[in-house]
Amino acid sequence: MKLPDLKQFNLPDAPGVYFFLASKKASKLRSSEASILYIGKATSLKDRVKSYFSKDIFLSRGPRIVKMLEEANSIEFVQTDSVLEALILEANEIKKHQPIYNAREKDDKSYLYVTLTKEEFPKVVITRGSGDFGPFPHSGELKAALKIIRKIFPYRDEKCKIVPGKLKPCFNAQIGLCPGPCAGRISKSDYRKQVRNIKLFFEGKKETLIKTLEKEMNVYAKNQEFEKAEGIKKKIFSLNHIQDIALIKKDLSYEANEAGEAFRIEAYDIAHISGTNVVGVMTVVEDEEVNKSQYRKFKIKLDKNDDTKNLREIISRRFGHPEWRFPNMIVVDGGKGQINAARAELDKMGLEMIKVVSVVKDDRHKAKQILGDLAVGQLSLEKAIILANAEAHRFAINYHRLLRSKGFRI
Repeated sequence: MKLPDLKQFNLPDAPGVYFFLASKKASKLRSSEASILYIGKATSLKDRVKSYFSKDIFLSRGPRIVKMLEEANSIEFVQTDSVLEALILEANEIKKHQPIYNAREKDDKSYLYVTLTKEEFPKVVITRGSGDFGPFPHSGELKAALKIIRKIFPYRDEKCKIVPGKLKPCFNAQIGLCPGPCAGRISKSDYRKQVRNIKLFFEGKKETLIKTLEKEMNVYAKNQEFEKAEGIKKKIFSLNHIQDIALIKKDLSYEANEAGEAFRIEAYDIAHISGTNVVGVMTVVEDEEVNKSQYRKFKIKLDKNDDTKNLREIISRRFGHPEWRFPNMIVVDGGKGQINAARAELDKMGLEMIKVVSVVKDDRHKAKQILGDLAVGQLSLEKAIILANAEAHRFAINYHRLLRSKGFRI
């Protein structure tokens, strides 16, 4: 599929979910003639799908997505009223169709789900690997989504403790994010209704949910329970006017690499003692979470007494593996010398689009400053950068100690 082909699909500048298909014949998503290759969500369907046809698609999204585009010859989409609804619809459709190109480099256990616990007053919790609703690839987006939903339908989380004989409200009950079963503020039947509403929303059945709430509102009004009727009226208004600005920002922050893949940070570090047992490592953080399955070790082969040359060596060897997904950002340990070394090696390979930052340490080896290509809009990445750097240091030291201990054996 080529960029000019997009015109025929009339993609709107609106949120929704898009489907890359392997057949032009299919006019409906459930058609057996269509093979769904990839499912994604977007703040703007038009802009997001167009981004797949940029010149640096191989570098920014990797060979799997390039292969998917070669196979795709049709696109379908479902427009939604909000990014929040697009996020939930995307998860439901991925779970239903399980497209081959939605598989990430992490195994299935890395995906996040929303789960309702099996209790009289069920909690809503995030689980990994399986659950009631999902999968959700990005933890940041899921947490932002739950914050929005919780304001409409307050629920219990793991912090809400129900102790027999004690009616002490949890903190979230005090601020209105939990209906307060811990304090006897809600009956089992009313809480079950709340859980039902959450289920309907996560199942993508907003219209059914609104109709159900309207019926309840009318019953309360008829029985002159006007306070309860007004409460439901506010929920209906919130559902029809979802305020998901925070989620939109999350979505846009991942837009450059949204092809089912998280924002990938790779950190590199060197470890040795006076040029002996010199090793280099690469660690990976995706969406502020470590991905240990992607960590790599390197035994230094060339100049073992020059850390900047060692750094250039492992970067060169790492990018000799195009089958490994390319990072959005590289983190090195040190100052401008290390940044310049990494930048020079990347530029030599034509990888100017990959950003480079370094973590400067204090006398106690604690991070005190980040240098390099960190734009104002990326300041939220500081936590992930420091995490990646700390992991690289730990991983390098452990690898070096392992080699050194082998050398001491008789």
